[in-house]
Formats: sequence, C-alpha cells, structure tokens
Amino acid sequence: MDCELNVTCVNIEGYVEVDKYRYVYFVIMFIIYLLIICFNSTIVCLIWIHKNLHEPMYIFIAALLLNSVVFSTNIYPKLLIDVLSEKQIISYSACLFQFFIFYSLASAEFLLLAAMSYDRYVSICKPLQYPTIMRKRNICILLVLAWFVAASHVVVQTILSAETKLCNFFFKGIFCNNAIYGLLCVRTSALSVFGVVGLVDLVILPFLFIIFTYTKILIIVYRSGREVRRKAAETCLPHLMVLISYSCLCIYDIVIARVESNLSKPARLIMTLQIVLYHPLFNPLIYGLKMKEISKHLKILFCPARII
Repeated sequence: MDCELNVTCVNIEGYVEVDKYRYVYFVIMFIIYLLIICFNSTIVCLIWIHKNLHEPMYIFIAALLLNSVVFSTNIYPKLLIDVLSEKQIISYSACLFQFFIFYSLASAEFLLLAAMSYDRYVSICKPLQYPTIMRKRNICILLVLAWFVAASHVVVQTILSAETKLCNFFFKGIFCNNAIYGLLCVRTSALSVFGVVGLVDLVILPFLFIIFTYTKILIIVYRSGREVRRKAAETCLPHLMVLISYSCLCIYDIVIARVESNLSKPARLIMTLQIVLYHPLFNPLIYGLKMKEISKHLKILFCPARII
C-alpha cells in the first residue's frame, strides 16, 4: 500500500470500535499520559534539586524514571492522534522508528535495573569499597552503556526489518512492537538469530545477573544484624517489585507476538495497553512511596503544613 509521495504505509487495526469510543479512548489515554509525565518528572526534579539525593541509587532511579517518560512519549502522542483520526495509519519508516525507540528503551530498562542491583550489592556486601567503586564517572559509564548497548542491538533488527519485503499492510496492534514481523513476507534467519541474541543479551543475562546479586545480598543480610536487614529491605524491595512487574510485562509482549492469531481483538487491545500503562505509572509510585528519602521530600512538597 502506498500513501502520498509514494511512502509505504500500514493500517493500524488494533482498536476496538474506535469510531464509537473515539473520545473515550482519547480522554483515558490523555489522562494516563499526563499522569505518567507528572509522576515521573516530579521525582526526577526532586532528585535533581536536593543534594542529599545525589547518590548513585537515586541517580539510577532518576534515569529509570526518565527512561519511562521518553518511552511513553514514543507511544502516547501517536495513540492520541490515531484515535482522533478517521483512518489509523502510519508510514512503515515511522513504524520502524517507533519499534526501534520502543525496544531500545525497554531493553535499557533491564540494563538499568541490573546496574541498580549492582549498586545495592556493592553498598550492602562491600560497604567500605562503595565510595571507590560507585564514583560519578563509573555511574555515567553504566548509564551510557545501558542505553548504547540496548540501541546497538535493536538497530540491527530494525535495519534487517527495513530491508525485508512486506506482504501485509494491516497491523493488528495499536503501536509498533514485535507484531510488525507479521507484516513481513518472510522472517529471515538473520532476523531470527539477532532476535535471539538480543533476547539473551538484553533480557536473560541482565535478569540472571540481578538474581545473582540479590541472592548474594540475601545471604549477607541473613548473616547480619537487624539494622543491615532494615536497610536492605528499605532499598532493595522497591527494586525487586519493579523488576517483577517489568518482567511480567515483557512476557506479555512476547505472548502477544506468539499467540495474537488466537486472541480476540478486545483481548489483544487490553494486553497491548497493559504494556504501556502500568509500568510507567508503577515505577514512580513504588519509588515515591517505598524510598524513605524520596517519600519525605514528596510530603514536604505536597503537604508542607502537615510536616511543620
């Protein structure tokens, strides 16, 4: 299918009765996007402003929340435009760009969580070496690597997809995730290989590293006193909750691509929305409520009279 100026376009067919519920979709998505921006940006600003939050742990949290803001901005503006449009279409090049940003940031989140688990491991298991290991330079290197390594993996799959011929111009999702492979005439062996490599490097290995570090932390905490256990529970529990939540959503994304033909349209829409709905809101709520220092600054910001 060709659009104006001979640009290949794809029809987005993941919405359910968009003509009937157009404004309902718009209001709900707009409110969600606004909440994501406000919640995440508020905590990032607090970490930026207050010097006592300029510690490695909080810097990684700020990076994670900033990642969520960009991740959501890659998805929601296009969703809002689509629900107000008579036809839901996207150029294939724009779809590939959205695919690239989506999976680069999604993969970077796993790598950021791995960096955070390493920070907690050094803090609890090697406290005397912590100031030396977790210097600002090393933190910057970890942050840059998280985004660069993720992008360098995903860009290969994006380029291979761009060079593969399309046989289908009707996309069953509402944004460009791995369901775009259903548009290709043939999924080449190179694309499958790089997909597996990306899954191993960006998801499985970071996940195993996180499990390893938290196992070591658990062993140290079990042998330590009450104060160490309290500190570990206070700082590690939010990270684990975020990891579990995010892992479940990643499984959702994989399931959608594998069994989409067996899912009804409403079920597929609900599952797809969960990928971009819960986690960007879940992160700031968890860190805002469970991290003592962040929670204290939030109370001062929103309830100054009560603090006084």
